Amino acid sequence: MLFTKASEYALFAMIYLAKSEGAKDVDLIANDLGIAKPFLAKILQNLAKNGILKSFKGANGGFMLANKPENISVSSIIESAQRHKLSVFKCSGDEAYCPDDKKALCAIWPIFNCLQKKVDNFLDSISLADIAK
Repeated sequence: MLFTKASEYALFAMIYLAKSEGAKDVDLIANDLGIAKPFLAKILQNLAKNGILKSFKGANGGFMLANKPENISVSSIIESAQRHKLSVFKCSGDEAYCPDDKKALCAIWPIFNCLQKKVDNFLDSISLADIAK
């Protein structure tokens, strides 16, 4: 499973916002976290599109959490930042689907599928509040 820079930066930004009061401008967040503004802006926009953040335009604009930190899962942050569901391996979601067309020979799918479920449950169980302590 690969966690991308987008997911890493999304988690940093979400922790930053969880510890902040009110909306914060993307320039301020990017500067304080040492992240390139254009890249961070895209990540924050994805989080806003998925209802994890609220975005405000104008002079006092910026981003803030859409919910309490304890109601935001780490998995939802990562999936929104990466714009796809986390995957331990490329065919983890469906036993019938084998991208390599070797379904009849596959002995690893049950193992990786079990791992996928454990990873999903683990990341679903951790909230932003848990990591922002």
